[in-house]
Amino acid sequence: MLESYELNNYLYAFLLTLFAGLSTSLGAIIAFFSKKRSETLLSLGLGFSAGVMIYVSFMEILKKSQDSFFNLYSNDVFSEFLTICCFFLGIALSAFIDKLIPEDVNPHEPKSYNQLEELKDSKQTHITKLKRTGIFTALAIGIHNFPEGFATFISSLDDLTIGVTIALAIAIHNIPEGMAISLPIYHATQNKKKAFWYSTLSGLAEPIGAVIGFFLLLPLMGSATLGITFAIVAGIMIYISFDELLPAARVYGNAHTSILGLVLGMLIMAISLLTFKIF
Repeated sequence: MLESYELNNYLYAFLLTLFAGLSTSLGAIIAFFSKKRSETLLSLGLGFSAGVMIYVSFMEILKKSQDSFFNLYSNDVFSEFLTICCFFLGIALSAFIDKLIPEDVNPHEPKSYNQLEELKDSKQTHITKLKRTGIFTALAIGIHNFPEGFATFISSLDDLTIGVTIALAIAIHNIPEGMAISLPIYHATQNKKKAFWYSTLSGLAEPIGAVIGFFLLLPLMGSATLGITFAIVAGIMIYISFDELLPAARVYGNAHTSILGLVLGMLIMAISLLTFKIF
């Protein structure tokens, strides 16, 4: 039977994952009221998210994976080898999921707000195609959100401080995904509620992914499982950062804003982790 403090940890981890997932709803809201000038801030936010995820993956999560393997095998070289293998397995898993999604609705093929707004011209794009774009984008993002939710949940379960920062990073990167779902559906149906709920449902894949991953791993939980999981999570987050976040940051801003956000994310993550260790 789980102790009450363990139940609290699971609850906090789930709530953080839910928060990250539901930020697609915020993207839908922003899409309906956004102005061009807000894209610079979005570019900074996406670069910031990438910086947080890259730094915490290399400096914390991979180290946790190697420590878990070392507890099992007491061999530094073998532990590092297993960590590297699982890390690249996480990248390969994300790339495989990406490959299954058609390019025109792939959330890793970012479009600017202006590009999405152009979809409303029914002379250029048929209504049926618009609706298809929105629905398939929602499904694609839902599929992508499964491993993201799992990564957020496991990170939060192990270390709430890291979990909060990762949840914030995932939440920021889900905002443009919510825009990509809601705008085509809205312009096809003229129904903001329907567009909003499609975005929200796609975000719910994150907490669902967290719950499924948790119940699959719970009976197997141990040093080996933790080592494999942490390294795969790091690989997933690195892939998301380089394949989605940084390209999207360039679309919404420019090289300078995306790199500034990246460096700020790394800096704040470094200070946060150091402060946590000191106090």
